Amino acid sequence: MLAESRTLADLGRQIKSGSITVQAATEGCLARIAERNRSLNAFITVLAEEALSQAKELDQEIAAGRYRGPLHGVPISLKDIIDLRDTPTTAASRVRDGHVARSDATVVGRLRDAGAVFIGKTNLHEFALGTTNEDSAYGPVLHPFDDTRSPGGSSGGSAASVLAGMAYASIGTDTGGSVRIPSAACGLVGLKPALGEIPAEGVVPLSETMDHVGPLGLCVEDTALLYDVLRGVANPAAPAPRDARGLRFGIPRPYFFDLIDPQVAARFDGLCRRLQDAGATLEDIAITHTKEISAIYVHIALPEAAAYHAPTLESRPHDYTENVRLRLEMGRYILAEDYVRAQRGRQVLIREVNDALNGRDALLLPSLPVPATKLGQPTVPVCGVEEPVRNITLRLTQLFNITGHPAISLPCGTTDERLPVGAQLVGARGRTPELLRVASAVEAIVGAAC
Repeated sequence: MLAESRTLADLGRQIKSGSITVQAATEGCLARIAERNRSLNAFITVLAEEALSQAKELDQEIAAGRYRGPLHGVPISLKDIIDLRDTPTTAASRVRDGHVARSDATVVGRLRDAGAVFIGKTNLHEFALGTTNEDSAYGPVLHPFDDTRSPGGSSGGSAASVLAGMAYASIGTDTGGSVRIPSAACGLVGLKPALGEIPAEGVVPLSETMDHVGPLGLCVEDTALLYDVLRGVANPAAPAPRDARGLRFGIPRPYFFDLIDPQVAARFDGLCRRLQDAGATLEDIAITHTKEISAIYVHIALPEAAAYHAPTLESRPHDYTENVRLRLEMGRYILAEDYVRAQRGRQVLIREVNDALNGRDALLLPSLPVPATKLGQPTVPVCGVEEPVRNITLRLTQLFNITGHPAISLPCGTTDERLPVGAQLVGARGRTPELLRVASAVEAIVGAAC
């Protein structure tokens, strides 16, 4: 029997060929959970019995000649904000004590039909309202490379589960960067599809007009296969990578590069040089109203979150972690006219990102301005100033939740402390498959250099 693969796509091929069983792959993940989860705190619920039962049935299907596709028998984790039938959906909050999902979220039903094995539900920042995973009723998630640091959030448990080999991929959510931030901090590939491409039914909302569901994996192929399944494609397939020669990238310099850790900037510049050497064209561009991004985001996200949480903010305020409750309470005091004004500003930003992409294959910028941040520290030094962790970690990602453009984070090296650095590609709405092809080309160049 071949050694168990690290990537979802390779494991799927091994399962199809019979060189490894679904049961063996599932047992391998469960063994790594037993070894590492106590220290990392990545999972809230481990579904050992259920996963092994699924594995047995899926092995029997293969023996009977039924093969569901590249996800058949592959163990994955789910962010514990996504409903899995007969399983608690805690959203990492005591507010939801006793809640058990009656049915699968739409995306879970599609994954189930594709043959995925659900290994467990992962820890997160409470109700996805944060970027570090520190505010969780179940305690913080720790970074697999450095247990003094955060793996990023809010899908930090998802990222840690994949990086530590406890799952082959994970499904997270992204409302301001919550798939791309932990992917960058952990050296993974994380995709935020275009707004509305992936159904959010059965997912606890944060901001109904900015929530996205997306995959985290070890490579572009893994995330592309999951993306196809999540959007209901019957025959998921890896994207055919484009040749880097002839690709055109726009790099939005003003605002996005004003506050960048020097090592992050150096790794990004190195990627740019390799792309140019491969024949790509890189052009510095500007998006005009970037200084309005944070205000527009806050004046949309917080009132939408507060509206959803209004009943429990009244009846169970002390069951929230303090920081999350305070942010939700802030949302209750944003005026309707401010919300409407922010929605108008949103349309301006959508037009400006569309213009920036005109004639270009993607925008290119870092995913996270700093390496994985230290736990327990409210600020981080950047360019000689102390910046709030939440603000700095959202700075490069939240625009594309406002505008709804697809965006993907790819690894592009490590710092001197061997902490991962991520590069972000942003594509046109309606062209996520093309963005994945471009990402495959960039990934090949990064891989060739490593």
